[in-house]
Amino acid sequence: MKSFKKSLGVFVFLFLSFILWTVAISFIDLGSIGPNGSSVGFATLNGWFHSVTGVHMTLYLITDWAGLVPVAVGFGFAVLGLVQWIKRKNILKVDFNILTLGGFYILVLAFYLLFEEFVVNYRPILINGYLEASYPSSTTLLVFCIMPTAILQLKARIKRQTLKKVLNIIIVVFTVFMVVGRLISGVHWLTDIIGGILLSGSLVTLYYSINKKPTV
Repeated sequence: MKSFKKSLGVFVFLFLSFILWTVAISFIDLGSIGPNGSSVGFATLNGWFHSVTGVHMTLYLITDWAGLVPVAVGFGFAVLGLVQWIKRKNILKVDFNILTLGGFYILVLAFYLLFEEFVVNYRPILINGYLEASYPSSTTLLVFCIMPTAILQLKARIKRQTLKKVLNIIIVVFTVFMVVGRLISGVHWLTDIIGGILLSGSLVTLYYSINKKPTV
């Protein structure tokens, strides 16, 4: 019960932080420093950081293609849920943490679509000549949501401790590489990455909380 309440409290804190961060970006230090004069919040901070990192399109392409990894991981767990459903002939008999994982994926997709429709910031550079929504970083959201929940799934499904530790290390290194790589590639503002971390952190904590909820 204490673990459930604590993780739920962390979710509330992170989600409220994300909301406040989003509101702040929308109103504080707005400046037309983006392509085609697009306005960006925290313009001084974002402009300075972007000038430090520059733009590295090779790193952008690497992290873009590597974004297929979490997609494949998510698809794998979706297939696992489907197989369980077919074998057990009742969706309610599918493992609880797989059902909640499916709901979690839907929630992540909903937030992605929301910020594609209601644009907070555009990218610091044009992609193929077009302005693209930049906040929160969709790659950060995808990786930071799917890979940590994959660790939780593997923890429950893999018995060999050595294999479990090796996979956890690989997942953590991959996640850090993707987020840092996206940050220094110059295709996102610093505030986009922070927003992505806050949102994904809150959603993952919510997933963890639900699966830790004590049963009656």
